[in-house]
Amino acid sequence: MIFLHILLLAVGFTLLVKGADWFVDGASGLARKFGIPQLVIGLTIVAMGTSIPEAAVSITAALKENADIAVGNVVGSNILNILIILGLASVIAPLTVRKSTFKVEIPFMVMITVVFVLLGRSGKGISKSEGIVLWVLFLIYLAYLFVLAKNSKEEKQEVEKRTFKLLFYIFAGAVVVVAGSDITVDSATEIAKILGVGERFIGLTIVALGTSLPELVTSVVAARKGNADIAVGNIVGSNIFNILFVLETSALITPVPYQAEFFADGIFAVAAGVLLWVFCLKNKKLTRPGGIVMLLCYAAYFLYLL
Repeated sequence: MIFLHILLLAVGFTLLVKGADWFVDGASGLARKFGIPQLVIGLTIVAMGTSIPEAAVSITAALKENADIAVGNVVGSNILNILIILGLASVIAPLTVRKSTFKVEIPFMVMITVVFVLLGRSGKGISKSEGIVLWVLFLIYLAYLFVLAKNSKEEKQEVEKRTFKLLFYIFAGAVVVVAGSDITVDSATEIAKILGVGERFIGLTIVALGTSLPELVTSVVAARKGNADIAVGNIVGSNIFNILFVLETSALITPVPYQAEFFADGIFAVAAGVLLWVFCLKNKKLTRPGGIVMLLCYAAYFLYLL
């Protein structure tokens, strides 16, 4: 029986990744047509697109009252995004970090993670009113991105696909992601029951890894092609969206309770963000030694979860 659920989980992950890929292709194509800068595409469209799996899974899990998967998915994804994905990408090639990313986006990511930890310290989880607080922070972030885009215009780029086809990719991608999220949550819940482990562990590890596959592929490919703005901007933007968009939307739909154990995981997520900032202090670059240390830190975190 467990093999069937593992197969279904793989199918769910495949649908999530493929759907997110279609969404990003469509949205990025439209953005390039309107002359939106590469950095802004990474911080918004690509980040939001690659966060669609987290959003779909967490919202679906919240609606099905699987709060541990909903929260674990977001926290686990944010930790994995920094320590594993940026760690691997920087081992492949040094990642240059834009001044705005270093001075604004990374500190903002750390700040909202701290807010998330404080909101959950009571053990009552995130209420609808607290979800509104996160929404306000999200609007502030969007306003910042609007200013960033306004001050760094690029010429419009020719995109081969027609506008209608790009819109179709966006719509089809969203539909496929929703289907994949439903399969993923159901199969992950059943696997947790069969193995006798908590949904928290499943959410922080297996589900987090599956929903972070788009970030992994996008960032590693960007690093190999030398597009550091996309690699780092994608991860930082994705982590911000995970907290301010995914969790806030889940909380507005239904209050999201979570275990007290998530407090330690939240602290680790804050530490991962601070570590990223520290490693970028020198020359605004994330180099191979820093990437190796980040990978070792994730290994230590995984052993802690066991």
